[in-house]
Amino acid sequence: MDKKIEETREFLQTIGMPKAQQADICCYVILAMAGVKPDMSWSEATNEWIRIHDIIQFVNTFYGMSYAENSRETFRKQALHRFRTAALIEDNGKATNSPNYRYRLTEEIVKILRTMETPAWKESIKRFLCYHEKLIDLYASKKKMTMMPENINGENFKFSTGKHNELQKAIIEEFAPRFAPNSECLYVGDTIEKDLVKNVEKLKELGFEITLHDKMPDVVLYRADKNWIYFVESVTSVGPMDPKRILEITGMTKDVTAGKIFVTAFLDFKTYKKFAEELAWETEVWIAEMPEHMIHLNGDRFMGPR
Repeated sequence: MDKKIEETREFLQTIGMPKAQQADICCYVILAMAGVKPDMSWSEATNEWIRIHDIIQFVNTFYGMSYAENSRETFRKQALHRFRTAALIEDNGKATNSPNYRYRLTEEIVKILRTMETPAWKESIKRFLCYHEKLIDLYASKKKMTMMPENINGENFKFSTGKHNELQKAIIEEFAPRFAPNSECLYVGDTIEKDLVKNVEKLKELGFEITLHDKMPDVVLYRADKNWIYFVESVTSVGPMDPKRILEITGMTKDVTAGKIFVTAFLDFKTYKKFAEELAWETEVWIAEMPEHMIHLNGDRFMGPR
């Protein structure tokens, strides 16, 4: 039993989780989400969709713990939220208070766990770290991050550095003046300070349901003269306007009567090509290295709400 906990702790440490996310409770969450009992091999790890209730039941049943139902918030805050930030787990996109809300390990993580104690272990960890920033580095960089100044709606803001924010800066400086002239920026996120700009009053007035930042599109622009609202996803590694994302945003904006335009923005053509097959029809694509142009995926009009 202790062996499994220590192996999990070593995994969390190796991928760069902060000390607090190497605690027993976090190890139990990984074991429960992987469905790995004390006498099982890591090669049997799975990633079924699971509720926090199920995690608690699993840990209490198979690891002899006695966590109460009211400790759910501790599980959520100390483990699940952090693991999602570090790309270890994903949720099913339901509202957080929905009885159908579930989490699971990402495909990538379950594959890594299956290699534990095998020769492929080091290579799979190395590959993961190559593509994902360690959470410990991400938290440390909050303190020393240099910032990029930006003027939004006549006010000065500072974006944290990094490719994702560089692209968001380009959306505001290059995309908006060309394809959303005279628009107002109602929301823009930042990889560190999640809600850099958030005009809650105007969003609500337009019929928006304000939800957790991780459900919000990266940039929301509103063009009053046409009554158009632009939802722009800034894509450097994840999250294009695929059909699932369109459904999420449509659900969140079911009371919005303004015309809706869905845009996926990329820094370069190479990244666009990587995601091209995932993009939903009837959406727009803007590539920062070719700022004068737009790609429209099918349909009778080049640019406009559907």
